[in-house]
Amino acid sequence: MGDDDFEHLERLVSELGAHGLLARVVQNQNGRRFVRVINPNATSLSENVTCRPATVSDMPDWWYCWSWGERMHTADDPAGAATKVARVLAAVVE
Repeated sequence: MGDDDFEHLERLVSELGAHGLLARVVQNQNGRRFVRVINPNATSLSENVTCRPATVSDMPDWWYCWSWGERMHTADDPAGAATKVARVLAAVVE
């Protein structure tokens, strides 16, 4: 992957921080980057978000993807993606 995914991931980190989530870009041993996201109020609630180029030409260029590989949101809207992640990682208050 080039620097494009890093820039998209960094923008997502900023937006996730605005939602009160802890997030940082991590690079694994294979060189793949992802955003590690943790809800600081419930640290067992976490997710790893990747950013991948589209494989079909009529789709947006880059996508944020859930840890299981499903597309979540277009990378040109990191705020929208952060809102989805924040909703999934929201702690349920009894």
